[in-house]
Amino acid sequence: MNQHHSQQQPGWDGSHHPAGAPAPQPPKRRGVSKVIGLGCAGILGLILVVSVAATVMDGGSDSTDTGKKDRAVAAEEAKEEPAKGGPGEGAKSQAEEFRACVAESGTPTEKEAVKHVTKVTGADKRNDILDSAEVFTDFSGGLTGPHAGEGTLIASAFTSCYESENGLVTVYGKDGEPLATGNY
Repeated sequence: MNQHHSQQQPGWDGSHHPAGAPAPQPPKRRGVSKVIGLGCAGILGLILVVSVAATVMDGGSDSTDTGKKDRAVAAEEAKEEPAKGGPGEGAKSQAEEFRACVAESGTPTEKEAVKHVTKVTGADKRNDILDSAEVFTDFSGGLTGPHAGEGTLIASAFTSCYESENGLVTVYGKDGEPLATGNY
């Protein structure tokens, strides 16, 4: 009677699956090459995004741009005009223009804080995509230092004088540490 155990039952091949049904495939393991390939694709995508952003910020200029000659000629003509006006007449620096704007429309505390501005850059270059201006001062201490309040006042005064769709002004101390930032 033990012979029944040694014989196979019909339709049963000894595994846990009925006869005729294919065995399920084992789960696929992710190979190292697949992970490396996806990582490289991600890095290439990041490089592409950065290069597109750099092109947009550069204004999309390329070597075939013939408009550069026109701009250079216009710049030379602009330089000649102040020379005709006489000595002592010249273009104001960005810092002087900023101080003049605050003197005209700023609050008394803003006027006092702006006396410490030594240099302004980027205020004249606006494209409303990503405008970035920097205001340098003779303050020290950084974001948590004793002059952070004055830095905030300067950033506020800057936003009153200049407008942009997407501008960011950063106020720096004499040691290069940021004192404040503001959107303008």
